[in-house]
Amino acid sequence: MKPIKLANSPITYYISRTGQAEWILFIHAAFVNHNMFKPQFEYFVNKYNILAIDIIGHGQSTDTQKGDTINKMSMWIFDILKAENIDKVHIVGVSLGAVLAQDFANCYPYAVSSLACFGGYDINHFDAKMKNENGAKQKLMMLKALFSVKWFAKANRKISAYTSQAQNEFFAMNILFPKKSFMFLATLNSMVNKYKTGQRNYPLLIGCGKFDIPMELEVIKAWKDREPGCTVVLFENAGHCVNMDVPQEFNKTMEDFWKGANQ
Repeated sequence: MKPIKLANSPITYYISRTGQAEWILFIHAAFVNHNMFKPQFEYFVNKYNILAIDIIGHGQSTDTQKGDTINKMSMWIFDILKAENIDKVHIVGVSLGAVLAQDFANCYPYAVSSLACFGGYDINHFDAKMKNENGAKQKLMMLKALFSVKWFAKANRKISAYTSQAQNEFFAMNILFPKKSFMFLATLNSMVNKYKTGQRNYPLLIGCGKFDIPMELEVIKAWKDREPGCTVVLFENAGHCVNMDVPQEFNKTMEDFWKGANQ
């Protein structure tokens, strides 16, 4: 997929078209880029139209202007949909991507065919205690990165993936993350508890790996309690980035979910 950029937007995106099929939007985790979804691109390339992005400050989305912040991601994504004549998308977000996917669904619910969030939290009901704990851990990781991106990437891969192959792949992308791009994550909290969850007119799938951090498992349980109509999946032999740890199981889960969304 070739990189594409719109005027007045820092976001680089990638498209694969296959006739009149439905659209899937993939939003990656922090510190990597759209290539974390390579196994999904290869599997779904002839079954769905694919749209992938590099989040601001990541991958090829680093040519920014003053005032560009992560809380503008939903607007930039919507501009991409308009430019490509895409009415609705199935959205898949992992970790940070799950946060951005929810923010987009909050802002443009009519453009969402389904929403799938992995390794994330419910941004409309994020507990203050968990928010503070999460913030402290993020600051510690940032200190490591400011000292050495390589050190940071080595520590981050064990948190972000469970299998050796996925850890190595994550590290190879993480090592490319520019230190200056941390500033784009500063406004992330502006998306949290901003909206109240209304009636969803699309299916919701949430999940994580069984080897993700204990807090994530608690988050998924609490989210399910609030939205009992959603689908929950816990992946065996997977950590935080489930699509990288167990790509075959992940692909099958998504395929079944999207087929069910149309019934």
